[in-house]
Amino acid sequence: MTRFIFITGGVVSSLGKGLCSASLGALLQARGYTVRLRKLDPYLNVDPGTMSPYQHGEVYVTDDGAETDLDLGHYERYTGVASRFTDSVTTGRIYSNVIAKERRGDYLGGTVQVIPHVTDAIKEFIQADISGEDFILCEIGGTVGDIESLPFLEAIRQLGNELGPERSMFMHLTLVPYISAAGELKTKPTQHSVKELLGLGIQPDVLMCRIDRPLPASDRRKIALFCNVREEAVIPAMDVDTIYQVPVSYHEQGLDAQVLRHFKLPFDQVLDLSRWREIVERVRKPEGEVTIAIVGKYVQLKDAYKSLSEALEHGGIANNVHVNLDWIDSEIFEREDVVLHLEHVHGILVPGGFGERGAEGKIKAAQFARERNVPYFGICFGMQMAVIEAARNIAGLKGASTTEFGDTPHPVVGLMTEWVRGNEVQRRTQTSDKGGTMRLGSYPCVLTPGSRVSEIYGAPSINERHRHRYEVNINYKDRLEKTGMKFCGMSPDGVLPEMVEYPNHPWFIGVQFHPELKSKPFEPHPLFTSFIEAAVAQSRLV
Repeated sequence: MTRFIFITGGVVSSLGKGLCSASLGALLQARGYTVRLRKLDPYLNVDPGTMSPYQHGEVYVTDDGAETDLDLGHYERYTGVASRFTDSVTTGRIYSNVIAKERRGDYLGGTVQVIPHVTDAIKEFIQADISGEDFILCEIGGTVGDIESLPFLEAIRQLGNELGPERSMFMHLTLVPYISAAGELKTKPTQHSVKELLGLGIQPDVLMCRIDRPLPASDRRKIALFCNVREEAVIPAMDVDTIYQVPVSYHEQGLDAQVLRHFKLPFDQVLDLSRWREIVERVRKPEGEVTIAIVGKYVQLKDAYKSLSEALEHGGIANNVHVNLDWIDSEIFEREDVVLHLEHVHGILVPGGFGERGAEGKIKAAQFARERNVPYFGICFGMQMAVIEAARNIAGLKGASTTEFGDTPHPVVGLMTEWVRGNEVQRRTQTSDKGGTMRLGSYPCVLTPGSRVSEIYGAPSINERHRHRYEVNINYKDRLEKTGMKFCGMSPDGVLPEMVEYPNHPWFIGVQFHPELKSKPFEPHPLFTSFIEAAVAQSRLV
């Protein structure tokens, strides 16, 4: 029997519903249950694929090619359960599906309304593509009180009634702020948030209270009394020094026990969280440290590179070192000497991105890494910039660039108009819609025997997740390889370059895909593990 847990948030945004959901999923797994996690986002975009990273943060990509909210990355990293297209939905997609049905005449000429048609579509999504999992955790994006969230809240209210308390549960995450001038914690925001939820017909069963200090028993009793929740079900969600401490902290506060008690499942067995505690111990007590420069264009918002920063931390955990991240706006290199900003670092990573802004700075970062023998990791756009750097500065192809920026005499990077996915040929033109038309999801890559990347992976072929429109031009392969850069990973048909490296460099690898999307604390991605290992070696030379 599949049970559903609905996670909502109140008072303010960015309280950490994603981490809360992922941590609960990990705790239920530790108790022997199977889980799936889903995200329902209230914005009208069909997906976050065309949204600026400054608006939405990172776009997370699943194996089957869905562009989703970054919280799905937390879900995968904490539970190891691969997310799918059916695990993420937005208001835009719900309404698109409802309108498509209306145009086909599926509603038999009836008036199409939010209730029941939109709410029914949301309920169908929540219950679709289930394979007998014990728990489905559904996170509702936004904050209770937002007009955009109302259809989703109404849908889960209806579903809660239909399933009954034996198969459904409501969890609400709120803020308990400390007012320094008064020297007091204030429970009123939580009371008002729950009152708003009650006004929509939803009584929370568990309250998660974000707080920066211990919650006194008197305040816990007060919250329980005014919010109609058992005192034991008011769970303090304390700030912690590392996000990998969250599952342990939630367990110590009794979250998993309260959830199982609600569903009348046994909860008194001893839980083994030793692997989480080991990760936390490694984070808190590293044996050394390295500094990695992330040369990007969205560095003002760290969530734009969420999976990337997590993957670098995983590489540090694997090497038992702390990874200091030096976030550098690539545009600064168009005004200042790169040496001023990069001479102290032990590794340089140039991440993905779109558009010409900041591109020349990324090219200079790749040049600095190549000439100074500093470990370099180019991901997606970062690989393309490294290839352009080699074409211009070693191969002598003056004006070499990417067609993404306009006309160029040497298009070493160009629009990918055709590729193979399974048995289907997919095509795109310059006039195609931007949304959902990139090369998205998991694709195979064949590695060159004896190459550094084949040694790192320990396999002749791999599968990695992609998200890009442009590709290195295979027609320049021979001229580029004469520079010393080797094409060490290719698509199975030999048409699309996937990986490049300099064999004679301490560590210089570019990849067209996004390896950070598959890295987990207990399974650090081999490329990030190797990159940080090279950075450790570099730190001994600096």
